[in-house]
This record gives sequence, C-alpha cells and structure tokens, in this order.
Amino acid sequence: MNWEQLLSLKRFGDTNKRIRKEQDETRLGFEVDYDRVIFSAEFRSLQDKTQVIPLSQTDFVHTRLTHSLEVSVVGRSLGRLVGKKLLEKHPHLHSVHGYQANDFGAIVAAAALAHDIGNPPFGHSGEKAIGEFFKTGNGKQFKDSLTDKEYQDLCDFEGNANGFKILTESRAGREGGLRLSYATLGAFMKYPKESLPKKPTKHIADKKYGFFQSEKEAFIDVASELGLLKRSETDISFSRHPLAFLVEAADDICYTIIDFEDGINLGLIQEEFALEYLINIVRDKIKTKNYYELSNKEDRVSYLRALAIGTLIDEAAAIFMEHEDVILNGSFDCALLDKSKYEAQINDIIKISIENIYQSSEVVDKEIAGYGIINTLLKTYTNAVNNGYNNTASNYDKLILKSLPKTIKTDDVSLYKRLSSICHFVSLLSDSKAILNYKKLKGFQFS
Repeated sequence: MNWEQLLSLKRFGDTNKRIRKEQDETRLGFEVDYDRVIFSAEFRSLQDKTQVIPLSQTDFVHTRLTHSLEVSVVGRSLGRLVGKKLLEKHPHLHSVHGYQANDFGAIVAAAALAHDIGNPPFGHSGEKAIGEFFKTGNGKQFKDSLTDKEYQDLCDFEGNANGFKILTESRAGREGGLRLSYATLGAFMKYPKESLPKKPTKHIADKKYGFFQSEKEAFIDVASELGLLKRSETDISFSRHPLAFLVEAADDICYTIIDFEDGINLGLIQEEFALEYLINIVRDKIKTKNYYELSNKEDRVSYLRALAIGTLIDEAAAIFMEHEDVILNGSFDCALLDKSKYEAQINDIIKISIENIYQSSEVVDKEIAGYGIINTLLKTYTNAVNNGYNNTASNYDKLILKSLPKTIKTDDVSLYKRLSSICHFVSLLSDSKAILNYKKLKGFQFS
C-alpha cells in the first residue's frame, strides 16, 4: 500500500480527482468529515446510549457520545504525532502532494469520532441480543431463505458493519450517506472483511467483520480506491488501512484507562488500585509533589489518567513508526498496544475492570433488560413487516407498520433487505427510545 492512495480525498459520487494542494486550508476536506459526523442524527443519539454503566444518574459516567469524543481527541493527537514522523520519513508527501501532519490527525479524529456510531442500544449486549434473535430466537425461521453470508450478518450483528452502513448508505436526498472522504472511511474500517468465513486466521483484521452484504459494493469501491491489499481470492477480505491501527489504539487507550477511572469514581474499584496499576504506566512522568497536593480522589485519579493517556499515545505512535513497513504490506497482525512495553499493566487494568465494572450487578441487569427489550422489538417489527409484505397483516400489524419510519424497506422483494433494515432501525434507537417503544408494545404508554 502507498500513502498517496491511502490519503484519498475522494467522496462518493466524485467524477474529478481531489488534489490536496488545491484544498481550502480554512475548511480542509478531512476536517469536513469530522463536521459531518458530529452533526449527524446518528451521532447525536450516542448521548443516550450506554458505554459501560447503564442509565447512571451521576454526571461523570461516560455515554457512547462522551467516549467517542474522547477517543477522537486521543486519535487526533496520535494522528498528528504519526503524521509528523511520516512526513519526515516521506518528505515527498508534503513537498509534492501538499499533505500536512494535521491531515493525519484530522483523518484519525473523524474516523475515531464515528467508531461507535453503529452500536445498538444497551452496549455490546445489544449486538448480542440482535444476533441471538436470529440464531436461537424467532428469527431462526428465516435461515433457509437467506444466503449463508446474509444469515451470518444477522446472527453476528456487528456495530462496525452497521457504522459503515450509516456512513455510506444512500437514501433519498442523501446519496452516499455522509459522503466522507475515502481516507476516513478506510481508517474507520477496523475489520475489512465480510461476515464469512468467521475468524479464518488470528490476524487482528479477522477478529470481526466490517460490512454487511448490503454494503458490499460500497466497501469494494472504497478498498479499491485506497489500494488496500486483498487477503483472500475466494471471499472479500482486505488488509487494514494503516490509520485504522491508530483509531483502534485510541479506542483501546480510552476504554482501558477511562472505564477504569469511572469504576474508581463510582466506588466499584478501590482508589488504591489506581495508584498501584496506573503508577507503573506513568512512573517516568509523575510529579509526586503535585500528586500529593491534590486533595480529593477525583482529582488524583484524573491526574494519573491524563499522564497514562499521554504515555500510551507516545507509545502507540512509536510502535506504529517502528512497524510502518510491515503495516503497509499488510503483515502486521495485532493491535499496536499488543506490542507495548506496558502490555502487562494494561492487561492488569482490564482484568480489574472486567471483575469490578463489566460484571457488576448494574451492568448485568442492563444486559438482561436489553435482551428482553430488543427481542420484543425485533419479533414485533419482523412479524408486521413480513406479514405486510405477504398481504397477511393483522390489524395490529397494520398499526405497527404505521408507527415505523419510511426508511424501513417494508415492501422490498429481498427478505434480507427487509430484515436488515429492521435491525438497522432498532440499532439506531437510543436506550431510552428503545425502552419507550418496548413499553408502547407492552401497552404501558399511558401508565
């Protein structure tokens, strides 16, 4: 892969090539990507979607929106740091093509901002709940009417693939979705493959999948424009865009350190753990006098968190540059932080978070409720849409159909497109909206 292609400013529908040197520096194309994501309705709904702790009444626990903003900030710093080093290593990118260090930061920031935009309500349990509906629930009846890959899309409903759908799907008045630059779309695609075969190798790009069958052509178009390397001759699978490793690192840094901070502030993790585990990451940067002058727990943990994030940003950037050649030829097969000298400390923090936060009663109760809510929504909506298509709709089905947005493909001849559009609609619901819709279906609207 080469950086000239990987930094493509092309957008959906472009007929002429966009040249970096011809860009308006006051409104750079990559920065427009950030604007389009942040003003989208799908991004705004993240303010009412669970990050870890559900529906918390405290004012410091993260939602998907605050998490995404923080990942974006970390990603921007990572991108700029790497961009500066890349331009020193490949000076023609600046002298011939006009690229600047901030371009890399803008691409990673926009992709990082959007990295959770496709996640359904109730966190990762929402993805699992949609999948379970088709694997073992009422949706299993559709298996024989779908191709293997279509059915796998539904059984392993994937927030990353759903995010690519949001960013690229055309609809009336919105051709090409948000029309982001292909460079940003490439950086967004952490798993550039289709749903089958499932985990064919231990390569990081095979961990999950990155697009639904409905967006297959859009994905191939983006991958081809960017010059991503094919990894399979029989199925659609490509090497990652190099900047996707930075988006992943920004996410890894934030959820590792900031979820840990949330757990301490909520009292789920003892403050002593923060000192014990974070100190090993920030030992070279901490100013002991400053630390002990802080009078409350939140300030002390915040200080350690800021130092830890800064340390890991520097570490991730150094690892990227050390392995740039291997990354460009598609052979780098793990996350950047898997090569970190702080890997043991990071794993210790994640282990504590799993035991004390991710498996806490609050989180488990949220997942239980999420399963029930999403199962009810999918069962009701799929029955109504398919009965309507087959002209067997009951009066109840007809009422349900009237309540659904016109974006749902209720009359599409493809069963897969009807089912995937229902899943997509449910995925876009915020936690509160999903609960409200559930209550309506259960007859609690007026209670």
